[in-house]
Amino acid sequence: MNILGIDPGLTQTGYGIIQVTGTQTTMVDYGIIKPNAKETLPQRLITIFNDVAEIIEKYTPSVMAIEDIFYGKNIRSTLMLGHARGAALLAAAQQKIPIYEYSPRKVKQALTGNGNAHKQQVQFMVKSVLQLADIPQPQDASDALALCLCHTQQFRQGDI
Repeated sequence: MNILGIDPGLTQTGYGIIQVTGTQTTMVDYGIIKPNAKETLPQRLITIFNDVAEIIEKYTPSVMAIEDIFYGKNIRSTLMLGHARGAALLAAAQQKIPIYEYSPRKVKQALTGNGNAHKQQVQFMVKSVLQLADIPQPQDASDALALCLCHTQQFRQGDI
């Protein structure tokens, strides 16, 4: 089973693909989708949609794990994040890929055992679990892989 993880953002959307075979979990690919910051909002959303659709076509994931919206002090930032999420969600929904949403706290809890863990702890666990030589960079790509691993844990525990 291939799992696609998406850490949405208008300036940089992280993606990660892991493959789960029995008890074996391996990293397949990761990176970022980086819309041109000078483009309009609709153009950026098209970039995110098209790039996620291309990733889906290339890796044929069984499911997508995406970061749920978290409510911060800046309502505008939350709204803009929602736009980026929507573009990625639409790309997956169009291909009838089941979508699972996880809060940042849930991802931290799944990987480190602490929902208040620092991002560096999550990155270290991604590197460790996937047996990578280095911590995946940039942060958004590492977070996308963390979403994949969170989904794997939930799936194995029967929570989904």
